[in-house]
Amino acid sequence: MEAILVLLGLVVLAVPIAVVYLLVSQSGLRARVVQLERKIAQLADTQGTSSKIAPDVAVQSALPRVKPQATTPDAAPEAAKAPKPQPVTARTTPAQETIIKEPTGPSRVTLVIAWAAANWFYVVSALSLALAGLFLVQYGVENGLLPPAARVLAAMGFGGALIGAGEWIRRRYGDGPETATAYLPSVFSGAGLVSLFGGVVAARLLYDLIGVEAAFVGMAAVGLLGVVLGWMHGPLLTAVGVIGAFVAPMLVGSSVPATNWLYLYFAIVTAVGLGVDTLRRWGWVSVLSVALGFLMGWLTVLGSSMELLLGFMGYAGALAILAIVVPARSVLPDHNGVLISGWALNAAGPRPAFPTVLAGSAVAAAVAALVFAAPNWIEMFWPSVVLLALLAVLLIVWSTSGPALQDAAALPILGAVAVVVIEGIERGGVMRDFAATYSENIEAAFPTQVTILWAIGLGLSLLAAGRAMRPGLGLVWALGAALIAPAMAIALEVTWQPALVIGAYPWALHAMAMAVVMVGLAVRFARIDGANKTRMSLFVLSALASISFAMVLVLSLSALTVALAVTVLAAALLDRRFDLPLMQIVVVVGVVAVGARLIADPGLKWALVAPVWEILLAYGGALAAFVASLWALQGKQRTTAQVMLDTGAWSTGGTLISVLLFRLLENVTGADNNATHWAMGLYATIWLGLMMAQLLRLQSLTGVLSLVRALLAVVFGFTGLGALLLGLTVLSPLMTDWGGDVAGPALLNTLLVAYLLPAGVLALGAWRLRTRLLLLGFFGVSVALAAVWGFAALRHMWQGAAGMTLDHGFLQPELYSYTVALLVVGAGLFYQSLARASTVLRRAGLVVIGLAVAKVFLIDISDLEGLTRVLSLVVLGLSLAALAWLNRWAQTRYDDT
Repeated sequence: MEAILVLLGLVVLAVPIAVVYLLVSQSGLRARVVQLERKIAQLADTQGTSSKIAPDVAVQSALPRVKPQATTPDAAPEAAKAPKPQPVTARTTPAQETIIKEPTGPSRVTLVIAWAAANWFYVVSALSLALAGLFLVQYGVENGLLPPAARVLAAMGFGGALIGAGEWIRRRYGDGPETATAYLPSVFSGAGLVSLFGGVVAARLLYDLIGVEAAFVGMAAVGLLGVVLGWMHGPLLTAVGVIGAFVAPMLVGSSVPATNWLYLYFAIVTAVGLGVDTLRRWGWVSVLSVALGFLMGWLTVLGSSMELLLGFMGYAGALAILAIVVPARSVLPDHNGVLISGWALNAAGPRPAFPTVLAGSAVAAAVAALVFAAPNWIEMFWPSVVLLALLAVLLIVWSTSGPALQDAAALPILGAVAVVVIEGIERGGVMRDFAATYSENIEAAFPTQVTILWAIGLGLSLLAAGRAMRPGLGLVWALGAALIAPAMAIALEVTWQPALVIGAYPWALHAMAMAVVMVGLAVRFARIDGANKTRMSLFVLSALASISFAMVLVLSLSALTVALAVTVLAAALLDRRFDLPLMQIVVVVGVVAVGARLIADPGLKWALVAPVWEILLAYGGALAAFVASLWALQGKQRTTAQVMLDTGAWSTGGTLISVLLFRLLENVTGADNNATHWAMGLYATIWLGLMMAQLLRLQSLTGVLSLVRALLAVVFGFTGLGALLLGLTVLSPLMTDWGGDVAGPALLNTLLVAYLLPAGVLALGAWRLRTRLLLLGFFGVSVALAAVWGFAALRHMWQGAAGMTLDHGFLQPELYSYTVALLVVGAGLFYQSLARASTVLRRAGLVVIGLAVAKVFLIDISDLEGLTRVLSLVVLGLSLAALAWLNRWAQTRYDDT
């Protein structure tokens, strides 16, 4: 077995030696090829026969560009007298010239793969030498040949020898692409750097020979040496050094558990790679360094106990900061150009600069790491939130000098809110401690967890507002400032529910304090922006939302509804006074919120049992606020807000009337308010009114909002028609006695509420709708309901409440009254047709008269007796004669016009 290991060691050592031998042996041949290329170029220049011997454009672009030179001083005058050859580009087309001037070469990844495929032996050589230094330490450990100090010195001595060999080759033979020793200095020096890094790591983590300070100084010194060597040798050395340095701790073979100092080592290696890039502008070196830095950090924390989480969090934040400041060579970044978010929204536009992409990617990776670490232990929550807040503060401040970093500041802010939400949803340790503050000791000190988180959100809002006053995306920063603090408060309210612990009033004070700050910012931006009130409007919106949030916490059900409606009115008045178009948002959202409270929560269920004065306060207050808001917006182009207020006022007024009638009839009849014909009529009136409100709003909306309105209209409509169908069938006094007796005098009784009230809602809605199909449908249903009411009202006059069901039969005067009613309705339609010059009404009158005729001949002749039958026929005949004359006269009049 030992012989095999020795053989493998010889093979590993032989690989770089063989590579060196092959390169040296081929150096003479390569020099001869270069001389031949130069002679060909000289012949082409002196003879002027480029058309015969000049290669093709593509071939010429592949050959080395060697400037023709005269071999002797005497040849120079001859060359000057010789005719100048026509350049190759003169024989190409404009398209070819464009291709030559602006080549579209392969991508960077393709170039790297092609270089590695052609020069793989350099990579193998570098890896072999780097592993040799690391395995030298491991061999000494396994066999106990040398004391720990000697092992470390051997590894570092081996590394120093490799670096010295590389420098000697570079100075003696050079390292340019045209030399025989190309890349060899980088190979030796890179392997030496890996060996030096491994020696320092072993001295600290494996043998504990040096302290933390000495280890830090040693790694920094090796890193500085790597920057210097990378500057002189090229990117291959940097790549070898960076990769080897990251892999070194895993190859040392230590049985000691990982410590947080390993993160310091990885951070220094990452800084080395970024430092080389900032000097030589090799962007892929930075990508490699940052990517490996995060990868090794994740592998370290996942491969060990969670005790390393705190160090990992600080390490992730440090990498993000390094990725920003090192390429900029300054504490204040200078990132300019296109934002990452701007390019994401317009992929066809210009791309952001490489430093911007690197910084944004590093910030995103750091935020992901901090959000991941927070929920694991209770000790990790606050460090995660604080680090995210500090990273957000740095990015907000840095975005002034580096405007391309403006959108990156949103990532740590969103991360902080996400940590708060996750803590609340998963009931983490901090949240449990907060919830249990007063469970065992009611005199415990006031818990400050929520207040601190709220203050962090408010502080970030203030900082974003300050950034909005500087050059850049001022409107976006103002929007962020208006949203950050409310977003944090909403996250706490939804997932932590602070009011259950500290009480509704103290939590509402937080919201009111936030509203005061937003009002102050609104005043400040009003002075800065002058006539442009957009940014001021954002803070006004935030203040109104904060006030509404506080009112939700402390006010009663009816008072809260009125408060929200007053907020709508305040937004309309602010728009009227200061011309703030964005107040439409408050109006629209407020109308929806008030409507939801009036119908759903607490809604109609509350209205059926609440005191009447509270009903008047809630519904009447909302109606008054909507009407006043409509007045405030008169003369302004606020179509959406005006439509919402108009339909909200109509639906609220109709609902208020329906609820008051419901309560009145309940008190008068004493019946079950859920199983009567008039209850179904009121339900139908409310839900059909809501359907009409949605349809009216739908007429001025487009997009997704219109689809939502349409779905709501369908749901409300089916609910109302369902209640109406119950009132016409199983609960109808004409069909059964299950729906309660008709209460009240003739024509002014519960039948009016059951049938005529929903008919009026449908007729009013049909009058305001512009869609012809819906108009005809709703108007038809309205007419049918009115006919049912008329029939039921006449039957109640003759039969009374006890004889309403049809199985009681009909009285002869009752049958005659139906005929008279039909004739009166027909005559009324004829009169309206004359007054309005309407052919439709005239035809409708003819239909009603036709029904009266059919009733007389099919029903009255057989059921009426004596003089009643005679009187019915006489009245019918005279009526038809008069109406026939009127119809003829109307036709003649229409024909003349």
